[in-house]
Amino acid sequence: MTRGGQRDRDRERAAARAPAKGKGKDDGLTADQRRERDAKALQEKTAKKAAAAASGGGDAAATSTSKAAKK
Repeated sequence: MTRGGQRDRDRERAAARAPAKGKGKDDGLTADQRRERDAKALQEKTAKKAAAAASGGGDAAATSTSKAAKK
């Protein structure tokens, strides 16, 4: 018993569903632009985390290190 027809139908259905999920890499940016955008986002994230740590906010990294120090 072969499943050739069913397999083809399943592939067609999967291909039809694929573009609907996720945004993919088609954001109109080149690789360099994407790299710069990601680097800027990472810098903002680390600056925000450093500011929270400096102000004594409930930083998750600080609590995990204090738990490790208690052991």
